[in-house]
Amino acid sequence: MINDFLKLSFMGNTTESYCWFIGIIVAGLIFHRLLSKLLTLFVFKFLQKYSTDIGYSKLFVLLKKPLGVFIMLIVFYLAFDRLEFPAGWNFVTIEKFGLRMILYRSFQIALVISITWIILRVIDFFGLILMYRASLTETKTDDQLVQFVKEALKVIVIIFSIFFMLGAIFELNVASLIAGLGIGGLAIALAAKESLENLLGSFTIFLDKPFVIGDLIKSGDIVGNVENIGFRSTRIRTLEKSFVTIPNKKLVDNELDNLSYRSQRRTSFTIGLTHETKADQLKKIIAEIQTLVGNHTFISKEEIQVRLNSFDINSINIMVIYFVNRIDYNVYLDVREEINYEIMRIVEKHGSSLAHIVFPVMPMNK
Repeated sequence: MINDFLKLSFMGNTTESYCWFIGIIVAGLIFHRLLSKLLTLFVFKFLQKYSTDIGYSKLFVLLKKPLGVFIMLIVFYLAFDRLEFPAGWNFVTIEKFGLRMILYRSFQIALVISITWIILRVIDFFGLILMYRASLTETKTDDQLVQFVKEALKVIVIIFSIFFMLGAIFELNVASLIAGLGIGGLAIALAAKESLENLLGSFTIFLDKPFVIGDLIKSGDIVGNVENIGFRSTRIRTLEKSFVTIPNKKLVDNELDNLSYRSQRRTSFTIGLTHETKADQLKKIIAEIQTLVGNHTFISKEEIQVRLNSFDINSINIMVIYFVNRIDYNVYLDVREEINYEIMRIVEKHGSSLAHIVFPVMPMNK
């Protein structure tokens, strides 16, 4: 009974073939996650001697999706291999253009892409290992070098994959194709002009080192910490915690302020006192603010300015300028707050009162 059922034919295939087809797909859907873990463990065994600090779980997170796609491609290939196109459909052979060729080459392209994806994720895993080791050193140059080499390897792998598909799948003469690029090289160079300029910009950043990963920089109206320097662009985490991508050419060509290299933080503001304040009171207030600022441990003694600056309809204005010799932003805010409280006390002590205090508008160069 069962044998008779399995031998039943429908659209050119037996029931047994359809059962195999369904069974292979169901098994693949059930076990593809387990197979992904086993394959990841297999890869990790080869990389384990290099990854003493980055564990298996990191590699599994990176390889889970590409390995899942790769396994399901193999599963579908094995499943469809159990079936035949009905003879009545008169499809041409796989060597001639038609549905068979399109399906077969689509499968090959998807397979190459999935393998390329796996290789790129392995490169990312090596990048994690090297970035961890680079984080243990004081210099930031090696952090930048790791990112640069990782991006370069990815570009090489992608280019190699494209040429492999052209040669192995579409049976093109890759050597002739590369030689033929010389004829249209000028057109390609013009079309890729901006990309080439950004690539050269990345080399300039790497060699001149105007900044490294982790530096706080200001370019135009953008202020933030450098998180990644790539072939085409640099990614910056702004003080508002947004993520900005700037082309490397723009960073190289425009003025760039590396705020991480500054030695001091400047503070400048105007104190407005009421018009009832007498000249003797003003002199005493200015002298005491000068002494207050000059005696502070975290303020540079050479560049302090406390002056009677101007008069306006609402107030008598005292200019205060000083430099905090600590780069840490929180320390800078603490110093400003401490000075401001003491200025209020000094003004009250000498019988005057504040009309206003004006701070100049400036970006939060944290």
